[in-house]
Amino acid sequence: MSKFSQLGHRLYTGEVSYDFIGRRRRWYVLSGILLGISILAILLKGLTLGIEFEGGADFQAPTTVTAQTKQVVTDAVERAGVQDLGEITVSTIGSNQVRVQTRTLNTTTEVPEVRTAIGQAVGVPGDQVNYSLIGASWGGQITERALIALVVFLVLVTLVIWIYFRDAKMSGAALVALLHDLLLTVGIYALVGFTVTPATLIGVLTILGYSLYDTVVVFDKVRENVRGVRTSTTKTYSEASNLAVNQVLVRSINTTVIGVLPVAALLFAGTAILGEGPLKDLALALFVGMISGAYSSIFIATPLLAQLKEREPDMRRHRARVENRRGKAEAKTAGGVELLDSAGGSDDRVAEPEGLVGVDPAEPAAVAVGSRGGTRITTVSPEARSVRPVVEGAAKRPQPQSSTRSQRKK
Repeated sequence: MSKFSQLGHRLYTGEVSYDFIGRRRRWYVLSGILLGISILAILLKGLTLGIEFEGGADFQAPTTVTAQTKQVVTDAVERAGVQDLGEITVSTIGSNQVRVQTRTLNTTTEVPEVRTAIGQAVGVPGDQVNYSLIGASWGGQITERALIALVVFLVLVTLVIWIYFRDAKMSGAALVALLHDLLLTVGIYALVGFTVTPATLIGVLTILGYSLYDTVVVFDKVRENVRGVRTSTTKTYSEASNLAVNQVLVRSINTTVIGVLPVAALLFAGTAILGEGPLKDLALALFVGMISGAYSSIFIATPLLAQLKEREPDMRRHRARVENRRGKAEAKTAGGVELLDSAGGSDDRVAEPEGLVGVDPAEPAAVAVGSRGGTRITTVSPEARSVRPVVEGAAKRPQPQSSTRSQRKK
């Protein structure tokens, strides 16, 4: 854990950095593949809608659930004598209840026959088999209201983010991330064949809120890092955004893991222990959505935001200034290295001394000029040093007194 915290500190300070923004094409391709699979699953396999959306009859009976319970009850309902029952869905609720769902039935003739058949299959009287009927019109109303709630949620989210950050591109990137999470979650439901119930809708709206929260946290850090970036020539908008993603990376991983662990326990309990029920539907939506939300906030929303911002004219000019400054710095560094390399062979050269009185120009090593570590070094020979006092002494020789002063003494 200490190493993980150290990694978080190094990511926050920029000592270690992963290029999430620069590799955005990879994340786009990966998300495109996942979304393509989800769309194919929805179109080819379709969603298994519960009777709350399609309408139908729901029967529940007490029993001791065994491995053969589902098959026994299914065979009994098929032999009940009701014509065109359609698809019969038999599931267990915990270890002491069985649930049967069929199309909408006639309450006077068909419902009693099905109740009797289920009671005989599980060993209870028919009047102990509870039932409820849901009309198709009511299911249509539920579907319509669910879609309206989803659209209103997305519109409000877009407006709130735009008002909070004062940036339409941030709200657009956040909306794309939410749609990504929504489509991926629905595709997983189509793949695994879980029944879509009202609990599923609750779970979807919950994970959209979680994904939005994660995206807002990243965007808030991006806004902090890009403040004043237009007047700076040290980094671009994409580089400042990439630093923000690295700074919140460990936090996103920690919160996602902590949030997913109890949801995974709910999913396991709802699937393996309790059997069919709203708990399983809710847990699957939360499990998929929380992971997808953490992924999209880092790999989709922020790279897309940086890409949109870099297309702005002022950001293009800013990037050009940054690249121009870096190009000059690299050229200057390369020129300095070349100058040092060329000066490296002059260590043994002898320069003729200039301005020294009484020194033979042919005297060897009068002044040696070389370079070490980029610093110019001048070495004066002992013969040259012996001349320096003479020159300095000559410079300090007193001047003859003026004639005016001598006349006064006379």
